[in-house]
Parts: sequence; C-alpha cells; structure tokens
Amino acid sequence: MSPRPSVLVVEDIPTLAETFRAFLEPAGMTVTVALSGGEARARLETLLPDVLVLDLHLPDMTGIDLMRWVRERGLPCETVIITARGSVQAAVDSMREGAFDFIVKPFSADRLRITVKNALERKRLAGTLAALQEVNGDGAFAGMVGRSAAMEPVYRILQNVAPSTATVFIRGESGTGKELCADALHRLSGRADGPFIAINCAAIPRDLLESEVFGHVKGAFTGASADRKGAALSAHGGTLFLDEVCEMDLGLQAKMLRFLQTRTVQRVGEDKARPCDVRIVCASNRDPEAEVRAGRLREDLFYRLNVVALALPPLRDRDDDVLLIARHVLASVSAEEGRLFADFTPEAERALLAYGWPGNVRELQNVIRSVVVLNTGPQVTAGMLPPEVLAAELVGAGLPSGSPPRALAEGIRPLDDVIRGTIEAAVVACGGNIPRAASALGVAPSTIYRRLQGWRDEGGG
Repeated sequence: MSPRPSVLVVEDIPTLAETFRAFLEPAGMTVTVALSGGEARARLETLLPDVLVLDLHLPDMTGIDLMRWVRERGLPCETVIITARGSVQAAVDSMREGAFDFIVKPFSADRLRITVKNALERKRLAGTLAALQEVNGDGAFAGMVGRSAAMEPVYRILQNVAPSTATVFIRGESGTGKELCADALHRLSGRADGPFIAINCAAIPRDLLESEVFGHVKGAFTGASADRKGAALSAHGGTLFLDEVCEMDLGLQAKMLRFLQTRTVQRVGEDKARPCDVRIVCASNRDPEAEVRAGRLREDLFYRLNVVALALPPLRDRDDDVLLIARHVLASVSAEEGRLFADFTPEAERALLAYGWPGNVRELQNVIRSVVVLNTGPQVTAGMLPPEVLAAELVGAGLPSGSPPRALAEGIRPLDDVIRGTIEAAVVACGGNIPRAASALGVAPSTIYRRLQGWRDEGGG
C-alpha cells in the first residue's frame, strides 16, 4: 500500500461525490470520483485503488454488479458500500460478495473516514498475511493454520526472527500450539535441513531430565547401560525445543545457563566438553516473570532465554480460525479413519464458534477426532458435538445451559428468536455498522454476517 492511500468513489450524484471527496482528502487520502459503473470500470483499467467506496444504485448497473466485475479481475481492493436506509438488506447481500462494510445515508464525515480507515487497515493486514503465508488454499503458514488478525503478529515475528540465531521464548495457554509454532520457526530458518528435537521438561522425571537433555556415558549411573547422545547433541545443526521450560529443576537450570553461554555440552559422567551448534526455542504456559519472582526460574537464565518473546493467542480470540482449523482437522482425521465427513452443518458451525475452547486447539482437535470416530458423515451435525460445546450457544443467548433449543413452556422464546432479536437490535443501535455491532456483542463481524445470510436463505428477509 502506498504511503498516501487511494480511494475510488463511485456515486452518480455529482454533489454527493464531491462531498465524499471533501470528507476523505483531509484524512490523507487521494480520492478519484466516478459517476457511473462504466466510468468506474474505465478508471479501474488504469487505477488500482486501495478502497472502493461504492453506491449500490448506479444509473447503468448495480453496485453488486461492479463488485463482481472487480472480483473477476482479481483487483485487490476493499469495498465500502453506500446505501439508502431502505436498502439495508441489499447491503447485507453485498457482504456475501466480499464487501468490507456498508454505511447508510445520511452519514457524517467521521463515519465515512472511520469506515474507510478500517477498510485500509483490513487491506494492510491481508497484504501482510499474503506476503507471509505459504498459501495452500487452506490458510496454512509453515504448518500453522489460521488467517485471523490475532495471528498476524505471530506470523510477522516468525518471519522476521527465523533467519537469525536468536533464542525465542513462546508463551501461551496449554493447547495453543507452542510446539507447532517452534517447528514453524525451524522450518522457516536456515536450519530447516537440520534436526528439530523437542523435549517436554514437565513430562520427564527430574532425575532423568539432565540425561535426556545433555546425554550420558555408559556406567554414569545405575541403569546407564550404554552411551546416550542427549537431545542437545542430537539437535546439532538444527533446533532444540524446550517445552514447559519453567518446570526445569534449578540444578539443571545452572547447567543450561552454562550451555547457553559456552555452546558446549558435557554429558553426565564425561569430562570432555563437546561443541554443540543449536538454536534454542523454549515455551511455557506459565508466566515466566512470576516464576522468577517465586524463585522457581533463575533470573539470569530467563534473560538468556527471553531474547525474543512470542505470545500465542488463545483460540477464543482467533475468530473464524476455529472453523478453519476444524475443517483442516476434519479432513485429516476423516482420511485417517476412512470416514466420509466433508463439512459442518450451519448449526454445528455456530456451536463451534460460540464455545470458548478452554483447551484451545488441542481440545478442538480432540472433539473433532471423537466426532469422526463415533459417527458417520458426510456432515458433522450439532447433535454430534459434546454437550458442553452445544451449551455454550444457549448460555451466550442468556438461557441456562440445560434449556431446550425450542420453547416448550409459556414465556420462553425460541433460542433463534432471542439471538436474531439481539443481533438485529444491535445493528440498528449501531446505525447499520456491522463491525461496531459485533464489537458491542463481543463476537466477530463474520458471525453476524453469517447469521444475517442464514436468516435470508431461510426466507426470513
């Protein structure tokens, strides 16, 4: 994107078009005006705007027709729809065609500026992700799956730090994919052809951890019947991943600090120090600063390990990545188990999105695996999901988790009616601004767009 973003305003009333130009230019944008769909097409042959501000009703075509023309040519611009108050449903339809947002006439200069700036930010994030991701059509980046804005800083840090030898400390709740992130860092680095060795410091008995990391010689202790290379030497020329590093015994922490300082390994029972060229990546689901304050993690070791800090977001903060990951896991597990599952029903998707996933990606993987093993396809229905996942949408609608999905007692409204009324009231209260309504409701904008489209497909208008 250029330092001064460009906007093409397509509005058939000249005075309004010039008004919109006057609204946007003081915000540092270069604005071009087209008074018809045909004129807009002609300008788009030579001009590539960052944002298209488009009136739905043009004299020679509809705004949606022009959007489709833009999409067919693969022009990378975001679209903001302008509509009259009586055409809000048409504007919602435009979301299906890929519009970023819509605004309803009349609107203020600030309303237009904020919406266009949000569209510019969305384009910037999309451009960054496109540059970073190894796009395979499934949102994968070096083995990680996700396209949400919450993952963009993760991908950016991985891309920037991978070529270096800096030690990386990955933080995140259990199940967020810290080992997968470490593996992605390895695959993006110049050490990708070398080994990737992972050690879980919490899963190995403390009296064996030193031997597992640094190795031992035959006879070093009872049971040492042969030489052992150890994880550090096994990772020579590659990456050593220390998961749950805060669980490491204080005595081993001292030896780890010496290893980081000298880059040599002395196996248990051996006097000789061996050079070891590894890149260290570590992770913890605990707060390392709190562990330092509690005396369970050496401060000098923490500073050696925390050269680059990388925080993985929990799954509940990753918007529609839940569905992206679920589909990825469904395809993989279905193939592995010889099942025919291909997708989720809309009701199942809504339940997956509403649930908080305290166990993060690992919990989602386990749920999908259980569904595939216990059921037959081709679609995953809501009834196949565990009760706790189904209960989340009921609670989110203000009903107790044991409530039925349809009213069976006087005074109880059907769940879909409650959800629909809440969403529609929020959209009206926010002046038709879907992202603002989504923020107020604490959900992703795509959740509202999906529901609006679903109600329309059901014939609800």
